[in-house]
Amino acid sequence: MICGVGIDLVDVERMERLLERWGERAVARLFTPSEIRHCRGKVNRAECFAARFAAKEALAKALGHGWCEHFRWLDVEVVTDRAGKPSFVISGITRELVLQKRVFLSMTHIKSHSAAIVVTEEC
Repeated sequence: MICGVGIDLVDVERMERLLERWGERAVARLFTPSEIRHCRGKVNRAECFAARFAAKEALAKALGHGWCEHFRWLDVEVVTDRAGKPSFVISGITRELVLQKRVFLSMTHIKSHSAAIVVTEEC
């Protein structure tokens, strides 16, 4: 049974400005080392970071907790399989929020925006 849905849309130019203004400081607070390596290897790194940011926001919304003390940015990592299908690796204290749940993620992006939708299901 579906127990949560979250969606988020991120302006890629806004992400680019954030990256330019705050640089490593922002990147290290929002993304895991693996996510950083992945996005830096892309032609449009801001688009890649924006999609991952949207995914994390959408997950927080789907869980119904928003950004609370139990939801930490670096506990949530977006990974992709060989076919490009995205999913989450969730660790630390945030993992407690997804116990007994299945989490589904879809992301998309165009030049100007990145979006993500997350659906959670009770196991």
